[in-house]
Amino acid sequence: MKPLQSILTPPKIREKAAIPFSIIEKRLNKIFSDEINSKNPVILKIAPDVIKKISRFITGEQKRACAIGIAGETASGKSTITRDIIDTINLFAREHCLENAVTRINTDDYYYDRSEMVKKAGSFAEFAKHYDLDVPEALELELMHKHIKQLAFGQKVLLPEYDMSGTAIRRDNVKPANPSKIIISEGLFTLTEKVADAFDFKLYVDVSGDIQKKRFYKRAIERHLGSSADEVYKNASEKAKIYIKPTKKTADIVVSGEADRQKYKDFIIELLCFVEEVLAHTRR
Repeated sequence: MKPLQSILTPPKIREKAAIPFSIIEKRLNKIFSDEINSKNPVILKIAPDVIKKISRFITGEQKRACAIGIAGETASGKSTITRDIIDTINLFAREHCLENAVTRINTDDYYYDRSEMVKKAGSFAEFAKHYDLDVPEALELELMHKHIKQLAFGQKVLLPEYDMSGTAIRRDNVKPANPSKIIISEGLFTLTEKVADAFDFKLYVDVSGDIQKKRFYKRAIERHLGSSADEVYKNASEKAKIYIKPTKKTADIVVSGEADRQKYKDFIIELLCFVEEVLAHTRR
């Protein structure tokens, strides 16, 4: 895998970077600081060493793909935020004729196949009453860790796919994933012990309890949880205290699950424009 700068810069005009590392760090610090101090910010908190790590990827000092893990409680908004980030990156990539800009890995696809248990129970709602989906052991996180590492170091991977409609079927080796500049994964247990160290940057999506609960019950209707919704929500909340909320303390960046979606996109665009500025300076 070539460094980010090497990939983004056309080969005929590529030259040695001239912007000092300290200047890049200073500009990134300002971008993040301005956002944190803005009204209804996207970024709530950032760890001290994150800016330096981002700078290393921008300059190409870090010579492989960048892996980003995004976690948060159920209905925190992590999937929506991830989609917005990926859509914004892909739009930037198309405008600049870049290939394989980003690959998404969905943590939920690593749930173990429990389709026979669903059939035996008679429905997913009955199955959910007796099988705990809100613990890391319900997922094959070791396989996810392996796939992320393979992609980060330039290997093609066939990913699994889990049916979230209520069958609990997992099909293995069905989704081709090519190496890309950025690998993004999101899910409840993305930052738990078995997989967290696969990521260069760990993001936690924070959300208020009231908004989370409202989102959960809307989703429960869509997933036909029926009378089991209350029990599922109670269990999810209890297990989140044990497995998910603690990962907020180890996250590199804490983001808001309540900010306006366009603001997420605007912040990513600002970062990408800065990357382009650095690369444009290199081409001079």
